[in-house]
Amino acid sequence: MDARPTPEQRELDAAAARLGEKLGLSTVGDLDDADRRARLGTALDQAGWRELRGGTPDEPWASGVEVVLVARRFGRFAADVAYLGPVLALDALRRVGADADAPTVAVSAELDVGDAALAVDAAGAATAVAVSADGTVSTFELDGIEPVEPVDLTRTVLPIAGPGDAVGRLDDDARLAWESLAVTITAADIVGAMEGAFELANDYAKERRQFGAPIGSFQAVQHLLAEAKTLIEGATSALNYAAWAVDALAPREARMAAAVAKAYAARSARAICETSIQVHGGIGNTWECMAHVYLRRVLLSSELFGGEGAQLALIARQRQGVHVGLS
Repeated sequence: MDARPTPEQRELDAAAARLGEKLGLSTVGDLDDADRRARLGTALDQAGWRELRGGTPDEPWASGVEVVLVARRFGRFAADVAYLGPVLALDALRRVGADADAPTVAVSAELDVGDAALAVDAAGAATAVAVSADGTVSTFELDGIEPVEPVDLTRTVLPIAGPGDAVGRLDDDARLAWESLAVTITAADIVGAMEGAFELANDYAKERRQFGAPIGSFQAVQHLLAEAKTLIEGATSALNYAAWAVDALAPREARMAAAVAKAYAARSARAICETSIQVHGGIGNTWECMAHVYLRRVLLSSELFGGEGAQLALIARQRQGVHVGLS
């Protein structure tokens, strides 16, 4: 295995970082800036990053590594435009040779919306694409559906119901390959949000002073931040392997790598977001502090395609020689 990024991948990562830094969220107040959000969406369209997994049924335009690089950067800057959903929807449609207008992805998750499935990352989408446990790929119309109360302030979630229209079916290997990408890209979003929450706390620890000294000079704060940094490094290592595995390993092996990355990231991210709030002290519990924006994003991404518990259960079943999958 050689998971080192190529020069082209490093440039893609740098471009995503520049875009996120320029037009991503830097304050909670930026959530109300519709002009900034529109410019971010236009830049994303012009870059073509939502179409990274387009191409022929057997050959995507970009690898899982490229998709993950952008997802991680967008998590870091809490980018409030649709990326994850369109990428996964297009990948599913590509695999069955189908088309849909302005798609996003549909999932099932326990997010307090009853029995309805969810169209996630649905801002501007006309269609949701779902992949069932038996590999059936279906589309759902989204016109006129009202969003649910947001857990994540940066992404639109719509409840959907009905059987949808089947447009094709994935065999077991293709379904597992798609699941691997889906789980890995959500892990990438979580790792990016972890990094954002950590940097927020680290910067605050340098600036906030108590007893005439920056709070970052206090050993208790240093220990919290050091532990957070260690968790990020571990999650990043697991993520890099899973991103490489999406296209380099057999679907079953790639699915296992994705499960490990997601479980590690989901567990670590909650601790890091809590650390960020704790380092900020009282202000960390206010609306104006960005820490809760990262926490909310982590909570949604952690549940998409199965949270920590679901991924660990899948790993356990695989070790016992049982079928691997989201269901």
